[in-house]
Amino acid sequence: MCGIVSYIGSKDPLPIIIEGLKRLEYRGYDSAGLFVSNSEINDMIKVVGKVSKLKKALKNKKNINPTIGMGHTRWATHGEPNIKNAHPHKSNSGELTLVHNGIIENYDSIKKELIERGYKFYSDTDSEILVNLIEDIQIKEKLSLGKALRIALNQIIGAYGIVVFDSKKPDEIIAAKLGSPLAIGIGFNEFFIGSDASPFIEHTRKVVYLDDYEMAILNKRKPIKIFNITNDKIIIPYVEQLKWNLENIQKAGYDHFMLKEIYEQPKAIKNTLRGRLLINEGKIQVGSLSEYQIKFSKAKRIIIVACGTSWHAGLVGEYLLETFARIPVEVEYASEFRYRNPIIYSDDIVIPISQSGETADTLAAIKSAKKNGAFIYGICNVVGSSISRETHSGMYTHAGPEIGVASTKAFTTQITVLILLALKMSEIKGTMSNSELKLLYQELEIIPQRISMFLSNDISIKKIAKSIFKSSNCLYLGRGLNFPVALEGALKLKEISYIHAEGYPAAEMKHGPIALIDHNMPVIVIATKKGHYDKIISNIQEIKSRKGKIIAVITEGDTTVKNLSDYFIEIPESSECFTPLFSSIPLQLLSYHIAILRNCNVDQPRNLAKSVTVE
Repeated sequence: MCGIVSYIGSKDPLPIIIEGLKRLEYRGYDSAGLFVSNSEINDMIKVVGKVSKLKKALKNKKNINPTIGMGHTRWATHGEPNIKNAHPHKSNSGELTLVHNGIIENYDSIKKELIERGYKFYSDTDSEILVNLIEDIQIKEKLSLGKALRIALNQIIGAYGIVVFDSKKPDEIIAAKLGSPLAIGIGFNEFFIGSDASPFIEHTRKVVYLDDYEMAILNKRKPIKIFNITNDKIIIPYVEQLKWNLENIQKAGYDHFMLKEIYEQPKAIKNTLRGRLLINEGKIQVGSLSEYQIKFSKAKRIIIVACGTSWHAGLVGEYLLETFARIPVEVEYASEFRYRNPIIYSDDIVIPISQSGETADTLAAIKSAKKNGAFIYGICNVVGSSISRETHSGMYTHAGPEIGVASTKAFTTQITVLILLALKMSEIKGTMSNSELKLLYQELEIIPQRISMFLSNDISIKKIAKSIFKSSNCLYLGRGLNFPVALEGALKLKEISYIHAEGYPAAEMKHGPIALIDHNMPVIVIATKKGHYDKIISNIQEIKSRKGKIIAVITEGDTTVKNLSDYFIEIPESSECFTPLFSSIPLQLLSYHIAILRNCNVDQPRNLAKSVTVE
């Protein structure tokens, strides 16, 4: 949630902050604000709405030639989206300025104490409480900002990614992290801070990712200093080289990031397979798994924890791992996992899945499982993310930056990783013959190419979108591996078009949803030839008899379901285990085109943020 951009150096921070906030707008777009300073003069501006509005407001502002600045784009948690709740926030004296991503859970008790000491509050945010707590400690104990900040952060309960500026030390800013990501870009006598590395990707390739309970003091005349917040120990920074480039986070001629990312899926899947699927050698090689093969071979159970789209990928993984590796799999909502006191054994393998690697609920589930001695094998996209650092081992999806809030390529690359994992475990455990595995490897290798060919023509999907975009409700049905795809298809429609949709196992339609079916109800049925084909035909006939509008995703050349349907979308034939990679993409495109017809903001749907870093 929320995006943070800060700069300290000799350059004008305003264009850096504005462009950086634009790139982070996927994290929140309820309000935006920035603060700048030039050692003598400070200035701040806030707006309700998007960063474009903030940029317009700057035209009426006098340039004070600043060298320090911080910006923020907000996704509202405490307090509605308005000017007073927008960041940055100042302390009562006006000397401290703060931007904050996260939630302070004990803010109410702290606020009451501060009010008793004479502090006044002008917003409804928990962030304003934090900046005044820091100031109170600083004044009362006569401490530097860094020491006061450390004490304050040890008093709060919650999560934070923060940047703080003290006007008494105009050449310095301080950043700190717990549960909310912060990346620090290192330039020549300058530093950049972002909720991820995208705001400074063209300015420096050197980046330090703060770990939980770490605080960085950034002075443009000195090297970076990092301290542990709990014990004040000095930490030697680990400097990484960014592998992304500017092109990765631009639209590249597409109208929307989501559309670009849909069309990037062949390349993304190919990148996921690269170096892991070794066709010439007839095997799968997963370096992160090799030293833990014994642990995987002896595991009695796998638990997958995830949220949203990643949870749907986890459901696909359940089918794959149980089918190929013959091991029991449970798929849990990360947001519920630890609250029901789950039974976890030391020989369990817990697989958290997250695009961002920063999902707060998934991180909490990891920590709970680790306490119980489980082995954690993570699947995420972002190198250096919190989940990648909290796990014992894992695989990156290598999907590249995903800017659109509604996940697309993240989903298919997560499934690709789960396919690799399931096949590798089958190889380790000997649950399938070498000849069976090699045939699947050969088919898997050419899937990116086949998806590219399928994506070259989505005219039929546009036509279908025109026929149903005015609907108020939709039903998505699938069986087996395509049931999670039905769930994902319904989620995509809800996220970006604001049409109510439900995903169901097709057989469960008779146990309730069939009551909703009439001529006004579009029913999207994933009816591929592989897996429960005869059963799905029966389900389609039940819908047809009740005059439901049938949109079927079918295997190329299938005339049976084609003739039963009002509309159809053909996908290439494949082995059953690979069908989700094909069947999910037309549903992404269908949601996209419907959202366009309804004039919805595809990349930034209302009330949603890309990375949910608060509970």
